[in-house]
Amino acid sequence: MSAVREKVPKVVATFTSTGDALAVEAAAREGGVPGRMIPVPAAVSAGCGLAWCVDARERGDLERALEERALPFEALHEVELY
Repeated sequence: MSAVREKVPKVVATFTSTGDALAVEAAAREGGVPGRMIPVPAAVSAGCGLAWCVDARERGDLERALEERALPFEALHEVELY
């Protein structure tokens, strides 16, 4: 019997340009920015095609990291993803 995957709350940051998305990814490699890069979810019709994804519980950490590093982003969206 296989386990059934359930959707869980996530927060995704969208970007107006690929360069902005890559800047967040570069900052994450240096440390202090939680999450990972994903394609923009179908539920979100915005951005350059890339999004930064964190567990919904990490929203505050992501917001602080983006603000402290002055990293540009378009918007934060709450979605449920696998």
